[in-house]
Amino acid sequence: QVQLVESGGGLVQPGGSLRLSCAASGSISNIDTMGWYRQAPGKQRELVATITVGGSTNYADSVKGRFIISRDNAKNTEYLQMNSLKPEDTAVYYCNAYISAKGYGQYWYWGQGTQVTVSS
Repeated sequence: QVQLVESGGGLVQPGGSLRLSCAASGSISNIDTMGWYRQAPGKQRELVATITVGGSTNYADSVKGRFIISRDNAKNTEYLQMNSLKPEDTAVYYCNAYISAKGYGQYWYWGQGTQVTVSS
């Protein structure tokens, strides 16, 4: 009943930028906190950034000053602007959101993941 669809991943050189998008669709009543996570090969999934419905943000230390999370509540969409990318940012990036779906209560939903590769 609710879907999160990511876009914007790809291959970029060190120092470059990428912008990820995550659009929520379905029978949505309300979206609370939204976030981005990433998982590199052989590593656990880790938090990248979160943003509340009011716009308060939180970042992992490893991305502070380089990544910016934002959201457009009218479009049920969140974004991750990634600047000054490093090879260690290479991972599959997942969006998630705490969503109230009409008639289904409130749950965390996840996107399918998008690959980001930083390499020369």
